[in-house]
Order: sequence, then C-alpha cells, then structure tokens
Amino acid sequence: MRNTDRRTRENRTMTVDCRNEATDFQLLGDGKAFLECLLAFVMSLGLQLQHKATCQGDGCLTRHSHYLRVRLGGITIWRVHCTRGKAVFTVLPHFVLRYRQMRPEVARDAVLATHGGLSLERCAVLYHLSPMALYRVVCALGQQSWVHVLTRCSVPLPVYILADEKHSTCLTAKVYLPTIVSGRVIWHLGSTKHASTAALTQSSQAFQRAAVQQEPTYRVRGMLTDGFDSTNSSMRALFPGARLGTCLRHALHKVPKNLVALASPVRKAWRSQLHPLLYRARQRKHVRVFARGQRLRHFADQVTNTAGAANGARVRQWFQEKKAGWYAVLADPQRPATSPLLDQAHNAIERQLFAMTGFHHPKGSQQACLTGLAHLYNLVPYQRRAKHAGQCGVEVEGGTVPTRDWFLNLQILTSGGFR
Repeated sequence: MRNTDRRTRENRTMTVDCRNEATDFQLLGDGKAFLECLLAFVMSLGLQLQHKATCQGDGCLTRHSHYLRVRLGGITIWRVHCTRGKAVFTVLPHFVLRYRQMRPEVARDAVLATHGGLSLERCAVLYHLSPMALYRVVCALGQQSWVHVLTRCSVPLPVYILADEKHSTCLTAKVYLPTIVSGRVIWHLGSTKHASTAALTQSSQAFQRAAVQQEPTYRVRGMLTDGFDSTNSSMRALFPGARLGTCLRHALHKVPKNLVALASPVRKAWRSQLHPLLYRARQRKHVRVFARGQRLRHFADQVTNTAGAANGARVRQWFQEKKAGWYAVLADPQRPATSPLLDQAHNAIERQLFAMTGFHHPKGSQQACLTGLAHLYNLVPYQRRAKHAGQCGVEVEGGTVPTRDWFLNLQILTSGGFR
C-alpha cells in the first residue's frame, strides 16, 4: 500500500471532426495515425492543449485507455494522456454527443428550434425526443464559461461593456438575470433571487474572475447602464477605475414620467425636443460638455415657463442626478451611447426561458441552462434576411469559429479540451 498521495488527473473532452464514421473506425485500428490525425486537427483550428501552466502545448500525447459506448452501437471511445500536464482527454468523434445517447442531427434541429422560440414540448413532438432530454442538452452546452469559449474564438476581452438586469420568472418565482454584453455577444448571464447590490455583484464577479484569469492586466475603461442603482453600485464595486455612463435612450423614455398633470401628447412633445439635444451634443467635436450643460439648463427653463414651476424643478433635479452619466458617454466617442443590443439579447433569452417553463426545477442547473442559452445566442448564425446573414455574433465582433457548422462549433468549443 502506498502512503503518499497519488497525483490526480483531470478528465477533459475533445470533440474532433472525423469527416465521416468510416474514417474514425479506420483510425482506431492504428494508434500512431490516430494521434497524428488528432494533433493535426487541433493545430488546424489554431488551438493548443495548454490545459495547465506546466504544459507548453507542444502535443506530447499518448494513448491512455478506451471504452465502448454500448447504447450507441458499441462505438470505441479513446482517451489520450498528456505526458507533461498529466491530464487525460476523452476524444469524441463529431457524430457522438458528450454524455448523450441521441444523434447530433436530432439535437441540432431541436436546439435550433428552441433557439427560435419553439417550446420544448413542441420540439419533443417534432423530433421524437424527451423535452427533459433537450433541456439537458442545453445544460450540457453550458458547462464551459462564456469567457473561455469567446477567447477560444479570438474575441478580445471587452473594453466597454453594457450591463443590465432582466426581470424574469422561474417556476412563478421572480428572478433577476444580471447580464454583461459587448457588441453582439453575451459575456455574462447570471441568475439571482434579489436585485440587491450584493447579489448582482456576486453574480457579475464570475465574469471578472474569468477575464482576469485569461488576462491578468485586463481592465474595463467604461460601462453603460440604464441607471438602476443596484447595477450602478455593483459595476463600481467590480470595476472601480472605469467610468460609468447612462443610456441616452432610457433617458428619453423617462422624460414623460417627470412631467405630471400634462396630457400624453404634450409629454411626448417634450421628449421629442430632448432627443436632438442629447444626440447633437454627442456629435459636436468641440466644447461638447459645456454646450450640453447650457442646453439642459435652457430646456429646464422652458419646462418651468410652459409646464409650471413644479415640473421644471422636477426636471432640473432629474438632470442633476443623471448628467454625470451623460457626460461620461459624451467624453469618449468610442463608448456606446445606447443599449439596444443588450435589450435584443434580453428579449431573445426571455423568449427561450418562456419556452422552457416547467423545466427549471428547484434542483436543476439554472446557471448551466442560462450559459447554454448564451452560447446559442453567440454562435447560432443569423437568418438569411438579417443584416449579418450567415454570420454569428462571434464573427460579427471579429472572432473566428473552428468550422462552418455552427453545431459542430458548439461541440468543439464547449468540450473543455482546448485553451
């Protein structure tokens, strides 16, 4: 018996495109050809097996063991062993799903229908599978974090982020979904029961930790929110050196709420007058901050003279509270001024969550499900009549995907075998 502790090995999974099943069966009979094909595939993707700090990713692999998938017709699955980092990789051919019995073709169609908003019950009827099985496929895709998957696609860590919290329901209970978006990709999607600063900070801290792990010198220069106090406080706590901005579009929507005892057309007319004031000040190249402050004071004076002193004082107080966030948006032209992309992401996620009502059981993997939905949002290509038809959000933001098959990209990037 050994008295010393044995070194534990980490089990990871790699999904490899074998082109067809016959090629995979042929390679299994030749160990040297199998390893050469595996390394060639990994290098062709531009990915390395740097799974630990002690591993340089130079392809020091050897065959470790194998087992049979009896429920899939007795397919042989090989494990390979890294001689440097001592990690064990399970090599899955592209026609085998991780931990699943269903065929990838069935899962591809069902997941795409779910992404489009079709309910799990309807997918079960159309594709002859269990609704819970489809739910578990989405959760299986969410085992890898957003930051790891996006950095594997060469998407740079965001310098400016959009942050917001979505109010949703989970089994009739109200939940909040803290979200961080940059461009057309989701970098964080969490779930909390409370909208407090501590809860939102704890959820969004997962993005900060993962980003710093990928790049220790990572810093966020600016953030944009809709003005919610808990979100603002959590962002300041996570990124103390970044400048916080307020969405201009949300500001326009809140103008009528600060005007009372007035008809709706009148309040909408005041909102129309504020719109060019905010956006034209952003387009000016010189003395923009001074021009905006002067125009805001003039706007408040007009409200006082026309709508009464009470409305004027209310609008002036509102300007005083929000102008710091507006000035932050004005100071840097590269910073986003509005958050429509974040709202689009929230609407897509809300549509999918509504289709999954009843499957978020108390002991289920809510976070894994949300992560899987975020991966679908980032990697599923847009429809043919969209602005970026045929491209996914990762490609729109300048990233690269391993193949032209979006479901195979999901299998490869969420398998956990690459870095």
